[in-house]
Amino acid sequence: MQVIILCGGQGTRIREAAELKPKPMLEIGGLPILWHIMKTYEAHGHRDFVLALGHLGPVIKKFFLDYRPMVQDFTVGLGPGGKVQLHGDAQAEDWSVTCADTGEAAQTGARVLRAAKYLKGGTFMVTYGDGVGDIDLGALLRFHRSHGRIGTVTGVRPPGRFGELSVEPDGRVAQFNEKPQVSEGHINGGYMVFEPAFVERYFSGREDEVLEREPLMNLARDGQLMMYPHPGFWQPMDTLREYQQLNSLWALGKAPWKVW
Repeated sequence: MQVIILCGGQGTRIREAAELKPKPMLEIGGLPILWHIMKTYEAHGHRDFVLALGHLGPVIKKFFLDYRPMVQDFTVGLGPGGKVQLHGDAQAEDWSVTCADTGEAAQTGARVLRAAKYLKGGTFMVTYGDGVGDIDLGALLRFHRSHGRIGTVTGVRPPGRFGELSVEPDGRVAQFNEKPQVSEGHINGGYMVFEPAFVERYFSGREDEVLEREPLMNLARDGQLMMYPHPGFWQPMDTLREYQQLNSLWALGKAPWKVW
């Protein structure tokens, strides 16, 4: 199944660490948080990624173009006709990675719509390029297929600065509220699943369209958005403190999102 990962934001709340790199390229344990997210999907059998690029997108493009030398030792001949010799066993993951330039100033909704041209049809997943969790993606997908609606979001319970979900007892999202001041319920933790009808019906094509506003709000209004509750670990990387916390967990061997 294809996975769109939103990688185009400017990371303004973590500018101390993200002046020269896009936030998805900030490293946890020596590899970008984007790599960690993709490894989580790979662990559940999903290896076809569409990266919706924007701010400092060429940095992400270069990482994947140079991926093999980045993860393996190598010898390079610098003279005429010099070649690169990779050492050791090939470590490159069996991924298909499409790097889609979705615009420097585009908002998340515009990025999803522009990246969607690389989808091959059928159910697809969407997530953010700056948060990790031990989400059971197999269970998420089974839940999505069981209810027959257009969309599913993963609901988590961290501090209230994200889109809050008002949820009915059967799991149907009754209302999607974009970034309330105070949150007492579940919030959108990313790790979303959608049917093609979401892209076909719910996007205007505007540059400033935010995924978490009209598209998801209207999907909820139409009774077509469900929530998969995730009670386990989930952590965004929005601040320098959170960046340091994730690196600390990895260094201690206590990274809950390492499911591979």
